[in-house]
Amino acid sequence: MLLTIDVGNTHTVLGLFDGAEIVEHWRISTDARRTADELAVLLQGLMGMHPLLGDDLGDGIDGISICSTVPSVLHELREVTRRYYGDVPSVLVEPGVKTGVPVLADNPKEVGADRIINALAAVHLYGGPCIVVDFGTATTFDAVSARGEYLGGAIAPGIEISVDALGVRGAQLRKIELARPRSVVGKNTVEAMQSGILYGFAGQVDGIGERMARELADDPDDVTVIATGGLAPLVLGEASIIDAHEPWLTLIGLRLVYERNVSVT
Repeated sequence: MLLTIDVGNTHTVLGLFDGAEIVEHWRISTDARRTADELAVLLQGLMGMHPLLGDDLGDGIDGISICSTVPSVLHELREVTRRYYGDVPSVLVEPGVKTGVPVLADNPKEVGADRIINALAAVHLYGGPCIVVDFGTATTFDAVSARGEYLGGAIAPGIEISVDALGVRGAQLRKIELARPRSVVGKNTVEAMQSGILYGFAGQVDGIGERMARELADDPDDVTVIATGGLAPLVLGEASIIDAHEPWLTLIGLRLVYERNVSVT
């Protein structure tokens, strides 16, 4: 079985693949202070509950594929693979790793590994041209050409960042639950904030997505827009441009990268 680990700024998502099928997944908070030993204990606790795996940390795991937007966590995960998975092939997505995705940005090293991985998975699943909208700490829009090239994208403040900022900077505002209000016209402060966040971000997705699609293809309808990330379900029903929702897009990309870099029999 293949263990995939996607480390984001706020959350870390882990997936367990049996062949091409994801059979288990977990979401934990990302903590840059965790040591390799603490991460190993956490992994052992999560995987120990799965019926297909034993109590031994390495039992049943045939490979590991990791990407991280947090360098300190990547360093500790590298130590985890060395100390606890020494005999297991592992791929850490970094410069030099084969992804099969040409990066046409001005400085390819600036592009987050997760965005390249998402582009790879999106083309594999839906073909190009396509746009990946990832609802995480930031809301990112990534444009991929018909030939599978990563062209660039847009980065906007994420939904949770915006809610936190309103609560901190607004004297009479507070943190709210991210939920759909009864109507666009909020009847109280909480519903008014929920309306502004939900429909504001839906409008942002449609606005940026439509502009990108016009740049990617003569017919914008030929561009597939894929949503992913933990907060995607909140916007799915309101952003009209989204064609598909793939919650495990990055994990699927990590599986594909592993297969490109390790001989899989």
